[in-house]
Amino acid sequence: MQLTHLGHAAVLVETAGARVLLDPGNFSTAWHGLTELDAILITHLHPDHIDPEHTPTLIAANPGARVLVEPGVLSSYALERAEPITAETGLSIGGLRVAAVGGLHAVIHRDIPQIGNVGLVLSAEGEPTFFHPGDSLAAVPPGVDVLGVPAYGPWAAMKETVEFVRAVGAAQGFCIHEGLLNERGWALAFNRINEITQIRLTDLRGAGSWTPA
Repeated sequence: MQLTHLGHAAVLVETAGARVLLDPGNFSTAWHGLTELDAILITHLHPDHIDPEHTPTLIAANPGARVLVEPGVLSSYALERAEPITAETGLSIGGLRVAAVGGLHAVIHRDIPQIGNVGLVLSAEGEPTFFHPGDSLAAVPPGVDVLGVPAYGPWAAMKETVEFVRAVGAAQGFCIHEGLLNERGWALAFNRINEITQIRLTDLRGAGSWTPA
């Protein structure tokens, strides 16, 4: 399995049988122009996870890709070929198993309506299991080897993120959801999580594809 962090929540996952993009949002542009995708997966409807301007172009450029989205996305965006993927369901894409977990976005504030969110667990035979939680720290699926750790969001505090990383128990990972952080903020989150949890984070910013050990 090769993982490429394309900025903020966008992650490209490549295995021998599948090439899948997660959360092409408007906090990053490195995913623009991607082709030969087998699937496009979207955890929830916030635009930093689905860019309303450029995602339709991405879908058109990948006519063979399945477009699998949290159900709330369907009522907010007109996306060609979009199919809902609900919590506690799963499917296979070219030998890559995709399981959706959770169901709700983390609470931002009691006055802001809570929306849906599906965390996505991706696994393939003989490969490590990767978990992208979207915008929620509530679901803790078993058997995760590599974790996309949200470095910052208006819905999470450091104490919650640390406990989430400890509960998932993954040995390896990298920071995602860093689009609101400057360099100092990113380094604070990266170093603190490395110091006080079991995970060993790798800096994938601009690093190209990474093959977890």
